[in-house]
Amino acid sequence: MSQHSLYEWKKKFATSNAKGADEAEEIRRLKKELARVTEERDILKNDHGLWSACAR
Repeated sequence: MSQHSLYEWKKKFATSNAKGADEAEEIRRLKKELARVTEERDILKNDHGLWSACAR
């Protein structure tokens, strides 16, 4: 195995690790946003039920 091959593999896998870290951060951000939006939706759903009960 040549030294050149080792350097190429090292470069290839070093960039894929950086991409993996970026993807993991994006997943964390999206999960947090999904939780917030789901909570807002549930609040609005419950609020709508409250208004229809008060209208009776």
